Amino acid sequence: MTGIILFGSFALLLIIGVPISMSLGIASMITIIGSPDITLSVGVIAQRIFGGLESTSIMAIPFFVLAGNLMTKGGISRRLVDFANSLVGGIRGGMGMTLVLSCAFFAALSGSAPATVIAIGSMLYSDMVRLGYPKERTAGLLVVAGGLGPVIPPSIIMVVYATLTGASVGNMFKSGLFIGALIMAVLMVQVFIYAKKENWPKSGKKITFNELIKTFLNAIPALLLPIIILGGIYSGLLTPTESSAVAVVWSFIAGLFIYRELKVKDLVPIILNSAKGAAMILFIMATSTAFSWLFSFSGLSSTIVQAIVGMNLSPIMYCFIVAIILLIFGTFMEGIAIAVLMVPILWPIAQSLGIDVIHFGMIVSISNVIGTMTPPVAVNIFSASSVSKLKIGEIVQGQIPFFIGYIAVFFLVIFIPKLSTFLF
Repeated sequence: MTGIILFGSFALLLIIGVPISMSLGIASMITIIGSPDITLSVGVIAQRIFGGLESTSIMAIPFFVLAGNLMTKGGISRRLVDFANSLVGGIRGGMGMTLVLSCAFFAALSGSAPATVIAIGSMLYSDMVRLGYPKERTAGLLVVAGGLGPVIPPSIIMVVYATLTGASVGNMFKSGLFIGALIMAVLMVQVFIYAKKENWPKSGKKITFNELIKTFLNAIPALLLPIIILGGIYSGLLTPTESSAVAVVWSFIAGLFIYRELKVKDLVPIILNSAKGAAMILFIMATSTAFSWLFSFSGLSSTIVQAIVGMNLSPIMYCFIVAIILLIFGTFMEGIAIAVLMVPILWPIAQSLGIDVIHFGMIVSISNVIGTMTPPVAVNIFSASSVSKLKIGEIVQGQIPFFIGYIAVFFLVIFIPKLSTFLF
């Protein structure tokens, strides 16, 4: 009865258009009030909401959001694009490779998929179309390459997962670094193939060694940022939260004093936008914590665990089923909400089957990224549409081959656990 009230009220609230964060909290309150099996005060929901944010790791989220906004406004993104173009821009389809490489660079700064799409797309899409790149294919590539954002560290979804399971954020970042590089390599190979197949334009201008050195020197302050973030974490000098704060400071210094594109008057709007974005994520996490705690308290969680364990699934088959479930949820729910809602339910089962916490975390992280590329809740597609002015269907058609490549890497991660764990 408790489960019917909890999930039934949650589904009804979503159907009538209540925001997911509010739906989670309201459904929890309705269950406590209306379920005959639970004798708790409604005040326990408030306690769980506040308790869900009592983690120092969570503080990394608003800092990374602020750092990403400072980078975009401060000219860091453009220097990364210029450097990426100097590396691969002189061959057929080189601008497509530049787009992928730029998304990878920016992913190492922001940790957000839609932010990566908007930042890189606003700088490259118009120029690529003007040079003769197919509109739909370019926008589709932008959608999928933007999916590197939450995979290549620092990653907000990985910080959330580590907070929920107690996994090492550093190990999650190491795993994401390798798998993100693998996805990037696959996408660049696909760009090379389609550039030949569809006769994408070739840059008439060859990049000289001097220009390569010049763009590299200009990009050094930007390239130092992921080194500071990841180097601080891996060396043990900084916690993820401390490294996120350092990222904010360095982004501010680089934008204001080195590149001089960030103005003091820009700081208030940037801080306000960052606060709104971080508050949305944190509120979803808070209400999801109350929802998942009530799910466990009612005994439903342990019942499901026992039922699935009784099915004698192999660890790999369980990971495959979880991946399919998360992909389905990802078509209509936001990734952070899915993680906070589902991980407390799914991880105890994975743990009982002996599945590595980092391997399971990469499945959760990548499946949530794929959700940003699949309608109806496809923030990457919506972001690319705002940049390209193309219809959703046109972008989906253009992204298909690259999406298949991304999915192929995802299934390799599922079926080959060592891909997620061999670096540590």
